Amino acid sequence: MIIFALLVVVILLTIGIVYLIDKYVPKKFKSFILAGLWVLIIYLGYITFMSIYGEIQFNQLKEKRYKLVIENLKDIRDAELAHRTVTGQFEGNWDSLVKFIENEKFTITQRRDSTIIDKVLTRLYGVDTNKDIVIIDTLGFVSVKDSLFGADPRYKTMMNVPVGKAGQKFELKAGLLEQNGINIPVFEASVSKAIILFDQDKNLVDIESEVVSVEGVNGPSLKVGSMDEINTNGNWPKNYSEQ
Repeated sequence: MIIFALLVVVILLTIGIVYLIDKYVPKKFKSFILAGLWVLIIYLGYITFMSIYGEIQFNQLKEKRYKLVIENLKDIRDAELAHRTVTGQFEGNWDSLVKFIENEKFTITQRRDSTIIDKVLTRLYGVDTNKDIVIIDTLGFVSVKDSLFGADPRYKTMMNVPVGKAGQKFELKAGLLEQNGINIPVFEASVSKAIILFDQDKNLVDIESEVVSVEGVNGPSLKVGSMDEINTNGNWPKNYSEQ
């Protein structure tokens, strides 16, 4: 936008110079000078148009690529949440996460309330005393793969960044974060914006990497989860995808 503003100022100044030349410069020099200035005005106008058009094209391509990347990140989050449900931890290795999806099962349970004799209180008071309990029944098991992905094998390639620089994988981390004396499992999957937009104008990519906006993807990467806080959300706004 700064470049655009400068170009507009230069064009306006050039038009002003044309006006002054037309009014005060001798006629024999006027035509050559004016022709050169009009060429400059047309050239600057073209540069201004292309800078605006180029930014529009960049934003359209960026949004398209981000949406494809986000779909993979959502699959990764689903897989990690399933891993925590079954094992109590997140997984930081792609091969292990894929094997988990293929081999492990969710336990289907049912909770029901019941009442039993409280033997301690019964002995203490000499009369039958009841207490309420919750009974958890195991109803069966269901495959993690079938539950999350059905017959779709995309979990085998969810670690690959689907657009941008070829052959890139998401960076995956998992560990424990201490909070109030308790170690809580955390994970993070991320990819640099510079990888997603590697073939675009470097200045525009640098600007995008420093975005701080409610409607933008803040920071230098697109990611889900966090190693610094208890958070399994993505860092993209709703205009790109529902969380």
